[in-house]
Amino acid sequence: MDTVSTRRWWAVVAMSLALLAGGLDLTVLNLALPTLAVSLHAKTSALQWIVAAYSLVLSALLLPGGLFGDRWGRKKFLLLALVLFGGASLWCAYSGSPNELIAARAALGAGGALLVPLSLGVLPSLFSEAERPRAVSVLLGSTVVAYPLGPILGGWLLKNYWWGSVFLINLPVTLIALVAVAFLLPESRAEKPPWLDVGGIVLSSAGLTLLTYATIGAAWGTWKTWLEIVGGLLILLLLVAWERRVGRQEGKTPLIELRLFKSASFSWGTILATMVSFAMFGILFTVPQYFQDVRGTDAMGSGLRLLPMILGLIIGAAAADRMVAAIGPLGPKTVVTVGFVVMAIGLFLGTAMSQTSSDVFMAVWIGLTGAGVGFSLPTSMDAALGQLSKDASGVGSGLIQAVRQTGATFGVAILGTIVSNAYTSKLNLAGLPAEAAAAAKKGIAGGVAVAQASGSKTLMQNVLDAFSHGTLVMLFICGGLAVVGGLMAVVFLPRQERSSEDDAEEGGTAATSDSGAGASGTSGTSGTSGTSGAGTPGPVGI
Repeated sequence: MDTVSTRRWWAVVAMSLALLAGGLDLTVLNLALPTLAVSLHAKTSALQWIVAAYSLVLSALLLPGGLFGDRWGRKKFLLLALVLFGGASLWCAYSGSPNELIAARAALGAGGALLVPLSLGVLPSLFSEAERPRAVSVLLGSTVVAYPLGPILGGWLLKNYWWGSVFLINLPVTLIALVAVAFLLPESRAEKPPWLDVGGIVLSSAGLTLLTYATIGAAWGTWKTWLEIVGGLLILLLLVAWERRVGRQEGKTPLIELRLFKSASFSWGTILATMVSFAMFGILFTVPQYFQDVRGTDAMGSGLRLLPMILGLIIGAAAADRMVAAIGPLGPKTVVTVGFVVMAIGLFLGTAMSQTSSDVFMAVWIGLTGAGVGFSLPTSMDAALGQLSKDASGVGSGLIQAVRQTGATFGVAILGTIVSNAYTSKLNLAGLPAEAAAAAKKGIAGGVAVAQASGSKTLMQNVLDAFSHGTLVMLFICGGLAVVGGLMAVVFLPRQERSSEDDAEEGGTAATSDSGAGASGTSGTSGTSGTSGAGTPGPVGI
């Protein structure tokens, strides 16, 4: 590997470290909430806002973040994102009140909104079509790795240090990424700066924020939640109408290029990636609770038992990269299909688990599920990413990210609700006082607390059996979703076609970008889009 190529890959590793820090922040925060409630005298409502502030700001700024990079320089805004992320982490660690921590978490979300789309947005100007899937796998893998590592690292920190340490772990990683991006990543921006679509920014931010806010609470039985969801969808419909109008005006470019959705590779790549995220985040939300509350592990033990998912993902992503290259034009369709099939096998196998299942059995189905994700997620995302012009790679990546982020949020909310409903349907609370019964129905933690307080082993077993039932129902639904995803990939995901531009740039474009690595010069690119699928030209919710 030559020096130029090495610099490119080290830049990707640096960005993946920053994304890892973001993923760790989300997972360790949940562990720290009980401590924050005591140390900051935070009420339950304040704790909810501490968690929600990041997601709300991230959703609002994903698309504008990509646009800013396309217009004023992707490297410049990546550096800004890292400075903002590191500074906000420091602010979080030393916040003195719940309101201050909420504000710091919002600033952290703003940094993430720049970091997430632009880390993917720089890839088209750095890598050829053949190399790009591997780079996508590295970036995506870093965020998935955070979910098992977060409880392990967070549990150790909270056991040995004060609560602010869970935020300070971001600082060294962010500093390394900051230095690496500054010296290894070439600057790139659109050759013709896109028009600043203020109307599109306002509408997209409002619609995505309202949808995210509605699903965070997941109170599906209330009219308020449904009103918020309908309101968010109506705003997004207004966004589509606005973008069509802007697209017809000369000299103006819409925030979202709606013509991208005419490409089967872009549309189905984004849809399939979102389906994987929907299932994966629902699983990662529920299975740790199963380990801790049903099987009796602590947070660190739960993280250790999820490590097979990392191994599976690494193996799946590495195998997918080789299969795509070996199979040729049908590679993406084949690999994504195989990924969904492997994922379905793992999930259906998981429905056979019981409270006495061995750790080996648990590792097998979790590892298979991870391998399926490793096959399908990077490949489907790359199918969408390959349809973006280099001029619009930032905002295009933001669009794919926004769709995936929304899908992941809905996955946690909907699958979490399914688990909750299945859990309460199996509870036998006859003879309990109304207050105790209501507490048990709120969730597995409440059910265990009520059973412990009552001293009833029968009630305790019923609570554990009920949550086990809910978890198995969720796994079965996710397995069915994986089967549907595999069928969709077979029917709708087109074969990959290399354009003459891609062939010409195979050895040229990446090398041209690399020649400026470490320099502050701008790498201008043409606005022509490569074609990697049947059509012409998805957020990448990492």
